[in-house]
Amino acid sequence: MADKNFEFRLKGKTLVLIDWANVYGWTKNLKQEVDEIKLFNFLKKYKEIGEIRFYFGEDKTNKKSGDFLKKVKKYGYTLVKKEVKFIKIFDETGKNFFLKRKCDFDLEIGLDCFELIDKYQSFIFFSGDGDYKTLYNRLLIKHKQIIVVFGHGSLGRELVDNKGIFLCEIQKNIPSVLKPKGVIRGIITKKKKK
Repeated sequence: MADKNFEFRLKGKTLVLIDWANVYGWTKNLKQEVDEIKLFNFLKKYKEIGEIRFYFGEDKTNKKSGDFLKKVKKYGYTLVKKEVKFIKIFDETGKNFFLKRKCDFDLEIGLDCFELIDKYQSFIFFSGDGDYKTLYNRLLIKHKQIIVVFGHGSLGRELVDNKGIFLCEIQKNIPSVLKPKGVIRGIITKKKKK
């Protein structure tokens, strides 16, 4: 059940880091998308938040990718982007393959945290990826507040019992940032019953 009274309790100036590929990946389990505009508006209501960084790859072979990134930047996010790589994935015969998009920002997010560590007291991460556990632990050693926002079924097991990290399940705590069920990328996926 959603908590309509949920609010972050931030302990000073805050940096938000959104790993959009992970966030968009939550769509499968949530059966709905996070709305990047609603998310920005939700975060901007906190006076402690100094910057909202949006990490996402640009697919130069797809005009919609560039248009989406322009929209995100225009809306007010600090956009951190790099070009998407395409990796060949072969089938069991080794003859047929498909191209898989790949664009990780783990290193960029980690470096940005440490370049900005003296500027911020709190860090909000939109990614349930367990690969960030070491980063979170290093920030905790520096007495930083860590909040991890994740989608249902998208929290790395490494983070489940990690002391000092506040875990926030997006659909329970901040469902107002989700698009209506049945709408994915602006397309209605379910017919309304009459």
